[in-house]
Amino acid sequence: MDQRGKAYIDQLEREHHLAFDEYVYLLKNRSDELAEYAAKKAVAVRQHFYGNAVYTRGLIEFTNICKNNCLYCGIRRGNATVERYRLSEDEILQSTEEGYQLGFRTFVLQGGEDPYYTDDRICSLVRKIREQHRDVAITLSIGEKERESYQAFFDAGANRYLLRHETANEDLYRKLHPEEMSWKHRMDCLRTLKEIGYQVGAGFMVEPPYQKVEDLAMELQFIEDFKPDMCGIGPYIVHHETPFRGEKSGTVEMTCFLLSLIRLIYPEILLPATTALGTMHPRGRELGIESGANVVMPNLTPVGVRKQYELYENKICTGEESAQCRGCLDQRMKSIGYELVIDRGDRFGWNRR
Repeated sequence: MDQRGKAYIDQLEREHHLAFDEYVYLLKNRSDELAEYAAKKAVAVRQHFYGNAVYTRGLIEFTNICKNNCLYCGIRRGNATVERYRLSEDEILQSTEEGYQLGFRTFVLQGGEDPYYTDDRICSLVRKIREQHRDVAITLSIGEKERESYQAFFDAGANRYLLRHETANEDLYRKLHPEEMSWKHRMDCLRTLKEIGYQVGAGFMVEPPYQKVEDLAMELQFIEDFKPDMCGIGPYIVHHETPFRGEKSGTVEMTCFLLSLIRLIYPEILLPATTALGTMHPRGRELGIESGANVVMPNLTPVGVRKQYELYENKICTGEESAQCRGCLDQRMKSIGYELVIDRGDRFGWNRR
């Protein structure tokens, strides 16, 4: 084994911090042996805080209409081939009710930045879910807003907000997004969400076009500094209806290595084994859990529209009913010694709201 790399992983386990050049060294010298060593350490750390519990989030992708034109995304404004949809409030509430009966205690309402869903409509929806089930966590993942909007959603009863920053490098951000989008505004949004009192989820893509190892080292430093309650990462996956149609997708191997390093940086963090991992590898989500992740996100979106929410190609579980999705994941987790639990799945140490 690379003894220098091993020493850095040991240091990360003890101190939860490395210098930029040390992160670069680890990422450039990733090997199966070093990754296995990091995963073993990460699993032990996660075990200390969470045992063998794997938390579920019921994902409801309620609109694929988006005003943005991100260069990597399959539901970008410029994709004229996608069949657009938006769920009604009743359809969303039916999905949360079905999910609750299946054992979900966290719901993630995710969508494109759809102007139809005004602050008033989002607040009404959040209040109705909160009236429906007082014991659930309500997570929003609807993009960049201003402080007043975030505060209104929070006051209505939302607990968490997921906003993937996509990259900690402003120069790379500009290469992945249209000119009208601002890296600074996105980072300001994350800070605002924390200030308001949300449990905040950030996240980034692994190996999109133009990304260098040094950019990934910046991501790890960002996790050190910002300490999000959750961090969703997944391999970049090509979509043929984007400007990046000819590029290569990211790898499961680097994604899992990063999951292990993030767990060592911030032991209490909630880390999803993402659908993108499962799309890239038949056992991708299991590999994520075995690398230090402890969250999975089965899909509660009505099957009739699920295929239309195609951020990337060949997404798994688009034809399964919600009960099938959860049942499949339950068996997959049991097969590697883990248990899906009926729990909100708050970050360890979080004061519940």
